[in-house]
Amino acid sequence: LWMTENLKVTNYSDGSAIQTGLDNDAWVNTTEGAYAVYPTDNDEASQSTCGDDCAAVYGNLYNWYAIDDDRGICPEGWHVPSDDEYTILTTYLGGISVAGGKMKETGFEHWISPNTGATNESGFTGLPAGYRSYSNGSYLIMGTNGYFWSSSAETISNNAWYRLLSYSSSNVARYNLYKQFGFSVRCLAD
Repeated sequence: LWMTENLKVTNYSDGSAIQTGLDNDAWVNTTEGAYAVYPTDNDEASQSTCGDDCAAVYGNLYNWYAIDDDRGICPEGWHVPSDDEYTILTTYLGGISVAGGKMKETGFEHWISPNTGATNESGFTGLPAGYRSYSNGSYLIMGTNGYFWSSSAETISNNAWYRLLSYSSSNVARYNLYKQFGFSVRCLAD
């Protein structure tokens, strides 16, 4: 059982606050859990398309350190899926070449055209929340891509695994990137 919207919690499971409001330098340099909300100024520089409350639509963008925190980021009875659990999902949906379409929200309310292959047959309702950059703290590409952290770190680097949904493809891409990126999170029932 997967959540059908992006996580938007502001506290860990024990009630302690997840740090937020970090300026670009602090975001890039922290190794503590943190979240950010895509700016709502709707200017071309931020590429925001979510109106006055981005968190309500797209959820928060979390660095991987928030995922790895022992206090837990998902509600009780849920967890951030591992890389293997994402693989189980994409295999169940017919493989990586078609699973992305089955995971993406249909239409163009949030995705830019062409939103290739989007059927949302899975009910996952993947959204293109974009990301917060690891290198300079900027917010990028809302409307084109959705990035979803797994709980699995890459063993030989400062990277962790994630899944990518794109407006221009029906596949699900699997990559690892720096833990300082701000990505969306979905939770999976225990």
